[in-house]
Amino acid sequence: MHILQPKHTKLKADEVKKLLEKYNISLSQLPKIHANDPALPEGCVVGDVIKIERKEGDKTEAYFRAVVA
Repeated sequence: MHILQPKHTKLKADEVKKLLEKYNISLSQLPKIHANDPALPEGCVVGDVIKIERKEGDKTEAYFRAVVA
């Protein structure tokens, strides 16, 4: 992982459920990231949800993406 690359983390099933309930959305409504993206952690498959943590100034923002083919 490059120093400028944001941290990518695969969410567990219970974390995905909480996320979808919190925002009242379905998995298909999340933004997408391709399964062959080099930034993805090892072992990611289609249907997984990835948390991307980007540093913006002094704070860290979290973004979520669904892995697609």
